[in-house]
Amino acid sequence: MNEKVKKERNRFIKFALVGTLGAAIDFGVMNLLSHLLDMPLVYAGTISIVCAVISNFILNRFWTYPESRSRPLVNQLGMFFVVNLAGLAIRIPILHYVEPPMLEFFENMFHASPTTAEFYAKNLTLALAVGIVMLWNFFVNRYWTYNDIDSHKEVQA
Repeated sequence: MNEKVKKERNRFIKFALVGTLGAAIDFGVMNLLSHLLDMPLVYAGTISIVCAVISNFILNRFWTYPESRSRPLVNQLGMFFVVNLAGLAIRIPILHYVEPPMLEFFENMFHASPTTAEFYAKNLTLALAVGIVMLWNFFVNRYWTYNDIDSHKEVQA
């Protein structure tokens, strides 16, 4: 395996680990807001993604792409948020349109109590949205937000 492919694989693994932590933050905040405060999923999921994005940006900038810091912090944060806003535009319709049939599925197929069915429906809907948006975020962030790592390598070579 050539060195460039190996580096990209390692970056993807780090990005996925950061994303896993971000997903834990996302799910935790969403569950707290939607179940304890009875906030609708779209609102709870929007707030939870902002918390996850902040965590992900910090970890990606300093761990996944440490050589990407040639770009000013505020500019890079802005780019990261633009990518994640587009991800949010992908995520919100998924949360809005997938949860109701998912809820019906759990209530009818498993005769689950409304509380249990709601828990599974919300969490599986969010998991679907997170998976789809993660792929979007990785590729766009890698080749736009953190594209300065390529020029950093050329300068050092």
